[in-house]
Amino acid sequence: MSLSVQVGLLLAVATALTSIVGFLYKHRGAVQAPDVDFRRPVRSSLVLFGSGWYVLGIAVSMASWGLHVSALALAPISLVQSVIAGGLVLLTVVADKAFGLTVSRREWIGVALAAAGLAFLAATLEGAARDAHADYEPLTIAAYVGITAGIGLAIAAVAPGRARSGVLYGASAGLLWGASDVSIKGATGNLDTGLVLLIHPLVAVIVIASLIGLLVSAKSLQVGAPVPVIAVTAVAANSATIASGPIVFGDPMPSEPLTLAARLVAFALVIGAAALTPAPVRAAGIDDAEPQPA
Repeated sequence: MSLSVQVGLLLAVATALTSIVGFLYKHRGAVQAPDVDFRRPVRSSLVLFGSGWYVLGIAVSMASWGLHVSALALAPISLVQSVIAGGLVLLTVVADKAFGLTVSRREWIGVALAAAGLAFLAATLEGAARDAHADYEPLTIAAYVGITAGIGLAIAAVAPGRARSGVLYGASAGLLWGASDVSIKGATGNLDTGLVLLIHPLVAVIVIASLIGLLVSAKSLQVGAPVPVIAVTAVAANSATIASGPIVFGDPMPSEPLTLAARLVAFALVIGAAALTPAPVRAAGIDDAEPQPA
């Protein structure tokens, strides 16, 4: 494993932790704000940013996003996302110990199964650790990103009124962010050619998918319990980005006969984790105090 890939994976670990903390702060702010209205996205966004907790969550998430971009530039997307997925086990610990949220045994098991399944999936990604694997065909990445984002938007469209609308919105946000992450990988892969990231054609996709995902995620945090919603969001985003490794960027795949069995076990664990997510309820009991400036 090259030094750059090792640094990229260390950055992925930092991304996992800061992402979870940012999510939990955003949850604290989102549940205090009026319900997100997708017919008024600008107004809903401004209302959300009126919460100090939400702004703090966005600040932490932006730091996490910077770490994520750096990780994707240095290491294969499959490995980066698998490390971040494994970091999902930190969710229940941080939510319980640092944020004082009640975490049920069912949620502990569900998050552990999701992280184990994605980590097991990562174990089958042999030979992907030598370089960043950033080559892709424009039509392939366009089709992959378009399909991923389209499914995410479709899920958001059918979520209202459903028994598990919170986790459905979370899955939608995760897929939108997955589309953004794949686009980030595609854009950062050209940095060594001297192409400036800000003028890359994929930047528009990154911005649009990220912003829509942010609003959908806020809605998911308002109508769903935080631990299962954040877990489903992470599983959706990581599954989409891990799959893009071999499909879009040419990450090598193992050829052993046991690979299929390992993959089936991995996906069974993830599906089992999703089945354990409880029906969402509007979160309550959050401390109403706003963070005070130093």
